[in-house]
Amino acid sequence: MVEKLPRRLVVISDFQDGWPPASETPSLQWFEHQWASGVRGKPSAAACIRAEIVVEGGYIERLPLGCLKSGLVDTIEIWTHWRGNCPPVASSDTPFMIRRSFQMNGPDAPFSSNDMLAHIRTFGPPEILCVWGLGVSEEILAACTGSYKIYNSIDAPALRVPFETSRHFDLVLTGAQWQADEVRRRHPQMQTAVLPIGPEFASADTFYPIDGPKPYDVIYVAAAQAYKRHDILFDALARLPRSVRTLCVFGYGDMADALRHRAEQLQIDVEFVGPPGVPFADVNRLMNQAKIGVVCGVDDGAPAILTEYMLAGLPVLANAALTCGLQYITPQTGAVAAAEQFHHGIIDMLARLPDFAPRQTVLDNWSWPHSVEKLRGMMALL
Repeated sequence: MVEKLPRRLVVISDFQDGWPPASETPSLQWFEHQWASGVRGKPSAAACIRAEIVVEGGYIERLPLGCLKSGLVDTIEIWTHWRGNCPPVASSDTPFMIRRSFQMNGPDAPFSSNDMLAHIRTFGPPEILCVWGLGVSEEILAACTGSYKIYNSIDAPALRVPFETSRHFDLVLTGAQWQADEVRRRHPQMQTAVLPIGPEFASADTFYPIDGPKPYDVIYVAAAQAYKRHDILFDALARLPRSVRTLCVFGYGDMADALRHRAEQLQIDVEFVGPPGVPFADVNRLMNQAKIGVVCGVDDGAPAILTEYMLAGLPVLANAALTCGLQYITPQTGAVAAAEQFHHGIIDMLARLPDFAPRQTVLDNWSWPHSVEKLRGMMALL
């Protein structure tokens, strides 16, 4: 009897690590020998009890964990890129998911990797291949001809990869209808879905209400980077009574010092956490200390924080000019305001907190079980 191979889902993130960059990249044949001999590791085996799987973590983890929990696949892996020589061996921070790093051939996106290509040629392509962000080279996608290939840019541009790469995908997930229209202009027959992986694969086990005091009126969880538009929030706070207290949580970014200095200049009551970022449990705890969450960006993908706030019980005030994700702002989950009216939006929402039911709305519409079933249905159409 032929043993049935496990159905595998692989997510390729555009995250890079490792320093300094390798001076020379070994050949494809060298890496193939490394994988075939077991030096670089072995393929993951399906060995999980689905009832024990918890769908948690960030937006990169929740889609594959949801697909595993629902039985769409039997095993999942997350692949990232390594700049230097000697990428680390596979690791697992949960018994259900393998993480692998592959040496890059060079810094240019979409990323090529003899190491990654050798793994695919040695062990075969996964049944489902998800590619996020800046993408991978065409030769890697061509080696996965039998895979169902999904792309999501994570950011405001609908496609952050060239035509030679994007033409290989079976499905492009977008954050707004205008993005889906943009994809169709490049690929008229391409299957698309407004199903951004951040807010749509929300995890009620990661973000949830906690009873306790709420000393902050407003919280903004966002990278300390210009496109997150903290200036809109700070300008609004400067027009409000100084009794309004705000918490800004930075995961990463190079503007943290400048933003702290700006808040001090404006004499507004803002407390800062990070960078570096804090664990998800701490993010949830901090969100529970505030009354509303805000999203101030304009040229931003549909931020995962939209539904993460909501699952923690916070209604959300979003910039009316946000290019992706406004579909999650409903009368039950929050409100929108133009940048010049953001201060009015804050005061209005704080005055009617009992009017909102954000967590239940997410559970009814956008938590990961709903989105996995949508994904299953779209794959069945191919």
